[in-house]
Amino acid sequence: MEIESVKCECCGLREDCTLDYIASVRASFHGQWLCGLCCEAVRDEACRKKAQPGVEEAVRAHMAFCKMFKSNPAVRVADGMRQMLRRRSGDMSKPESAKKYSTSQVGDESSVTLY
Repeated sequence: MEIESVKCECCGLREDCTLDYIASVRASFHGQWLCGLCCEAVRDEACRKKAQPGVEEAVRAHMAFCKMFKSNPAVRVADGMRQMLRRRSGDMSKPESAKKYSTSQVGDESSVTLY
């Protein structure tokens, strides 16, 4: 069983996966490899659209979303996870008690809001 490091085409996160798994993910997403979180976000996007845009349109929408942020992949993964969980719970309102913390790194101007 061969393991290969592969980079997500949406968020840039690297994962070590088997060649069979990489091939199955690429087959599901029109030849593009997506990490586990981006796969879930794309599936969620495809399911929540009333007009059912299909997987290819959902991949494009998610890629556009990922390109909007210039933070490191770990911050984007955490933010994407937070948004997905809030969407699934039905709570999209921003709580008044949200606190903002800086997650700056060298050359990184990002911050994250914790709920």
